[in-house]
Amino acid sequence: MSHDPGAEWRISETEYPASGAVADRLRFLVRYAILAPSGHNTQPWLFRIAGDRLEVIADRTRALPVVDPHDRALVISCGAAIGVLRAALRHFGHSGEIEWLPGGDDPDLLARVGLGSPNQPDAAEEARFQAITRRRSTRLAFADEPLPPGLAEELLALAGADGTELALLTEPDRKAAVAALVAEGDRAQFADPAFRRELAAWVHSRRAASRDGMSGAAFGMPDILSGVGGLVIRTFDMGAGIGAKDEQIATRSPALLAVATPGDTARDWLAAGIAHVTLLLEATARGLTAAYVNQPVEVEPLRPRLREVAGVAGLPQLLLRIGRGPGITPAVRRPPEEVILA
Repeated sequence: MSHDPGAEWRISETEYPASGAVADRLRFLVRYAILAPSGHNTQPWLFRIAGDRLEVIADRTRALPVVDPHDRALVISCGAAIGVLRAALRHFGHSGEIEWLPGGDDPDLLARVGLGSPNQPDAAEEARFQAITRRRSTRLAFADEPLPPGLAEELLALAGADGTELALLTEPDRKAAVAALVAEGDRAQFADPAFRRELAAWVHSRRAASRDGMSGAAFGMPDILSGVGGLVIRTFDMGAGIGAKDEQIATRSPALLAVATPGDTARDWLAAGIAHVTLLLEATARGLTAAYVNQPVEVEPLRPRLREVAGVAGLPQLLLRIGRGPGITPAVRRPPEEVILA
């Protein structure tokens, strides 16, 4: 029987076992956590029920050694899963209790998450929860319209609450300066055959058995031609053309968001993951979507230049653009039974 590639995005919250065992509730909440975004849609997370806690574990078999040699983005992706998990916990009446990096000598054990104390979600928390299954990432252009009133202030407050720093850029000259760094990053990355091979390896059809990676549809081609798209990416240096397109789209986006942290440790990366997915859920709740333009973070010589142009005191960990975009099909997800360890 063929797998429905969109099945994991359809969750009935009425199935939450509110009166069931803690382990059953945590297992259900993983259904939301797996909807978090991740680099190349690698989904580099595993989960384990340990008593009344859910352990979040880095799956380094899904690492991207070329574009992410230190597993920084991998840990950020796991942080995003924790952030989505927290949003779901609060909706279902729990504050969520997170123990950071409890593994000691085990660097793969990134967090233990418990239900925490009772929580009555406010309207904003409820809206962010409802946004989990609607959140999308897109490479398409956004409408030429300003951000909704009050959104910028809300995003800045949310980022600060999670211990991160947010630069929200709407001025044309600052957006153009950052967009130029994005294009420079594209050219540098695509000039590297190892980068192209790694990227191409994660481009495959939504109906592939692995249920991960990026469909060719994300690059403007039919899903059925994903294999051809991977071949083209692997074979040709398209950095100049892609850079020019990304520069134009980034410049014309209503806002660019740079998320920074005080340091560059696993704790900082987790914080960036949690904070930025909360920003994405807030934007989604307001009818917007987002796109990652992380090239100036991934190409190390560009990172200090992004820090200067964005005007952040900390170290940039993520760069995104947000705006109102067209509806798109969600990326595939591995089912919970594949990521929950026995």
